[in-house]
Amino acid sequence: MVTLTVIAFVCTMVLVLWRPNGLNEAIPAVAGAVLVLLSGSVTLADLGKIGATISSAAITIMATIVMAIILESFGFFYWAAEGLAARARGSGIRLFWYVNLLCFLMTLFFNNDGSILITTPILIILLERLGLKNHEKIPYLLSGALIATASSAPIGVSNIVNLIALKIVHMDLYMHTAMMFVPATLGLLFLVFLLFLYFYRRLPRRLPRKRVIYTGTERHPLAGAQAPTVLALQNRNRFMRNVLLFVLSMRVGLFIASYIGIPIEIVAVLGSAILLGWRWKALKIPPTDMLKKTPWHILVFAFGMYVIIYGLNNIGLTKMLVAFFQPIVSGDLLNASLLMGSLLSLMSILFNNHPALMIGTLTLTNMNLDPLTLKIAYLASVIGSDVGSLLLPMGTLASLIWMHILKQNKLKITWKEYVKVTLIVIPPSLVFTLVILAYWVKWLF
Repeated sequence: MVTLTVIAFVCTMVLVLWRPNGLNEAIPAVAGAVLVLLSGSVTLADLGKIGATISSAAITIMATIVMAIILESFGFFYWAAEGLAARARGSGIRLFWYVNLLCFLMTLFFNNDGSILITTPILIILLERLGLKNHEKIPYLLSGALIATASSAPIGVSNIVNLIALKIVHMDLYMHTAMMFVPATLGLLFLVFLLFLYFYRRLPRRLPRKRVIYTGTERHPLAGAQAPTVLALQNRNRFMRNVLLFVLSMRVGLFIASYIGIPIEIVAVLGSAILLGWRWKALKIPPTDMLKKTPWHILVFAFGMYVIIYGLNNIGLTKMLVAFFQPIVSGDLLNASLLMGSLLSLMSILFNNHPALMIGTLTLTNMNLDPLTLKIAYLASVIGSDVGSLLLPMGTLASLIWMHILKQNKLKITWKEYVKVTLIVIPPSLVFTLVILAYWVKWLF
């Protein structure tokens, strides 16, 4: 039982990170889950518990991705990038800050993987049309990718694993955001400031004077078989702002629902349905295209991975971690924050942040910690999973997706070049955020 479960986990992670011949990550996750089921470390009865644990998170994230696909049909992201170029007003330094703001907002409005898929291709087109050389593009693309991925920390709804973990520790979205938004956002500001200092000399002071116009013929990963349709309206800016306000209201609605006890997936699905109807009316595109464009494999991947992690929990992995870490974590809030954040960073770097956060959260629930220490240890785990994991590209699927998109567009950045940056900016940002988290929570309570 133990040997087969461990083998299933190791083989699954190797295949998910390696992805030979573009292998969909859901396939090794399902194969690993089947092996774990056959080993007996997870029973058929456990599958029902697992389904109940991840269902809300999975539905919420899928509804969010559907909203992103709809906005792509409107040409919203190209419109946003065009506005970004205009606001830079010819300054490469000003463009740096706007690029990172865009990546932050896209993750807050959607999710980290979706933000990478949305922003990276558009930034590549934007930087190409601005006439920048390849080495001048890297500061914008790399900083944007790091900020987009790390920005899933402030609110739990921007990452499917964060949402699953919230369910495990019985913490609502409202409480998570109240305790996490300020320290995580300050940590992001610190991270982008370090990135700015690192890249300052490589940023062009003046951008070429050319207007960036999107024709609607550009390809984008969310567009499916068809190129994105740019909405032809007389008052295009007003329409796009109305769409943005609607998406923002839906995002706020998730927190209101969580606060008053309404399942957040209901709000997410309702928002997607309204936006689908809006698109149907404006562009005459029926909702049936969502069946093809929606990445349903994410549901399968999340379920398969959680089955494997549940199997590791059942064979005693979390008990070993509890025995070692409980005495240290129980001592002090600052210790709990720094220890769990560092542990999750290390685990994420070794075998990706998705399984790392699941293992870490299951470990916390077995430590018999007081409620406040449990919450801060969980939040520190999220910071380690979302920020500390960025030290190596294999730490997050979003980073691997980003590198794959760059390679497709003949913009190569090696792991060595990546780590030269992250080794300088990620450790101090991680420690800074974890310390701020501990003192912020102490002040709140």
